[in-house]
Amino acid sequence: MHVVILAEFATASGGAEKVALESARGLAEAGARVTYIQGIAGTADPLLDHARITRVALGLPDIWSLGAAKAAAAGLWHRAAARRLAGALAALPPGIACLHLHQWTRTFSPAIMPVLFGHGAPVVATLHDYFLACPNGVYYRFDRNEPCALRPMSGACLAAPCDPRSRLHKVVRVARTGLLGRALAGRPLHVVHVCDASLGRIGGMLGHLPLTHHRIDNPIRPVAGPGAEPARGDAIAYVGRLTREKGADLVAGAAHAAGLKALFVGAGPLEDALRAMPGTEVTGWQAPEEVWAILRRRARALAAPSRWYETGPLTVYEALAAGLPVVASDRSGAAEKVRHGETGFVVPPEMAPLANAFAALRDDATVTAMGVAARARFQASPLSLAAHAGQLLDLYARIGGPGRCCAAA
Repeated sequence: MHVVILAEFATASGGAEKVALESARGLAEAGARVTYIQGIAGTADPLLDHARITRVALGLPDIWSLGAAKAAAAGLWHRAAARRLAGALAALPPGIACLHLHQWTRTFSPAIMPVLFGHGAPVVATLHDYFLACPNGVYYRFDRNEPCALRPMSGACLAAPCDPRSRLHKVVRVARTGLLGRALAGRPLHVVHVCDASLGRIGGMLGHLPLTHHRIDNPIRPVAGPGAEPARGDAIAYVGRLTREKGADLVAGAAHAAGLKALFVGAGPLEDALRAMPGTEVTGWQAPEEVWAILRRRARALAAPSRWYETGPLTVYEALAAGLPVVASDRSGAAEKVRHGETGFVVPPEMAPLANAFAALRDDATVTAMGVAARARFQASPLSLAAHAGQLLDLYARIGGPGRCCAAA
């Protein structure tokens, strides 16, 4: 089977890129032939170093490097990206089972959709966010610091000043969403949801498009070594971008109220404010292996109290697999993997419930039992690369049709 994976980056700078890379590697290890098409110029992750993976770099710029006017135009309809992608696909041999898209907002733009559907192979898109329906991509009101309750692209949505950058940026994003809808109209796109919550939420927003919905968990690579010993830790840990929508400020306040330290591994707009709060430590971004070395030494639990409807944050799954309890927001797709009171806590992203959950984690016996249970649950039903690749191959075989999956590995 020959599969084409499309992403704008070939390095794991975020969750979507990481899943694209892991998927490519997992498919190759399962025997598939993979062509990884990278939109934006840059280096490649070592995960792509495999005999059955061919990387094609289109050498496109990140549109945010072009200046405001050019970035807006390219974000709406990047003709150069469409032309280069068309050329890359035309150079591939026949018999491709599937074109699997992971990103399209940083340089590809809606202009690539006619190119993909014109190729003839089935088109699949993994929904790591809500950009297929929501102009700002996260279905969140940044002007109110709360999840959105409006129907995307309705009159109320168009009028809402919800964009994190500016009203003008919202106008551009609305236009892009409109062009995306037109580019997809009447075209049979298969979409992969990474959590049940996303399937239920965004599935209802997209009834006007001829979509076929599928549900596949994101994969993770378990942290090497023995299970964590959370009772040895002294802090509630948070890993990721330090923003209000992800709840970083809530972790600091709730940990202090519970009499625990707060440890932040990451960077972002709230970094200075968090450093100024009592009992907090901010390490900045760290290499993956160093992140887990820090968590093994310091963390009693991982906190992921997102205010927005986050889909599938990988750090939550990685923490559970390593044997760390998790306190997750009930708005996050990651909460589906946390067993409340057994492997962690699922609570509203509010100060009091979080502080109560953190206070319970001060007890050594509690965090030890939760960590053991979390690791055992993962081992019983792992979100492994092999399992992920197997589900993808099954999906491609089902949607490919006769003769579509016959290419030699």
